[in-house]
Amino acid sequence: MQHSIATAVALGTLALGTGSLATAADVHSFSANIGVVSNYLFRGLTQTQDGAAIQGGVDYEHASGFYAGTWASNVDFGESLDLTIDFAEETFALDYSESPGYELDLYLGFSKAINDDLSFDLSALYYAYPDGRDLDYAELAASGTWKWLTLGAAYTIYGQADDAPGVQSGEALYIEGDWYLHAGLDFVLPYDFGLGLRGGYTDFKYNDGGNDYAHWGVTLSREAGDFGTFSLNYEQVGRDTYDEDPKVWVGWLKEF
Repeated sequence: MQHSIATAVALGTLALGTGSLATAADVHSFSANIGVVSNYLFRGLTQTQDGAAIQGGVDYEHASGFYAGTWASNVDFGESLDLTIDFAEETFALDYSESPGYELDLYLGFSKAINDDLSFDLSALYYAYPDGRDLDYAELAASGTWKWLTLGAAYTIYGQADDAPGVQSGEALYIEGDWYLHAGLDFVLPYDFGLGLRGGYTDFKYNDGGNDYAHWGVTLSREAGDFGTFSLNYEQVGRDTYDEDPKVWVGWLKEF
């Protein structure tokens, strides 16, 4: 995921003395993040027509490893988004003439470190576009990290699309079965710099692979203390069905 999991901020409850307060803070933690990017790219594809975005989220984490949160960003899919889909041996076109103005994500999961080098994460995510046509979808995701290497996969369990043949007004056609596979390398560099290398592949269930694509990217970041983290990023898609031009964008993230 491109979304940030913010640094935890302890939240205590009024209890019997400072000892109980400290224990509660260790068990429950809340955090928030805010960021600005010159281009919001998700899995290699721009979500803002190559424009800037303001983003932010709130997270809760339990000491057991359970977490939940929400994250939002402005988006712009253009005046129209035309898709041709093969579904149940029938081809139909979808025309989304009303682009949503923002994305709202909801997620929960469980993350645990097995030892100092190995950890895993299991999550469920819902991507919502409340002010546009029916584009919502949900995924189940899993990833594992060993030292500087992360491998993961996400599976679409629910997706919305309307205006399909045979679908009554007010109803929706639900499309599921897409896979997203990804890998990343993250290194800590001197002087508070970080280097991230990533790649991913989206395998759509529909259209017999006609829209499947790979993407890759590089991030150079630097922590600046109370001023947050700044990053310089490169992204590219490896299929001419999409915009193959290299994307270079900058970002800033502040965690509380």
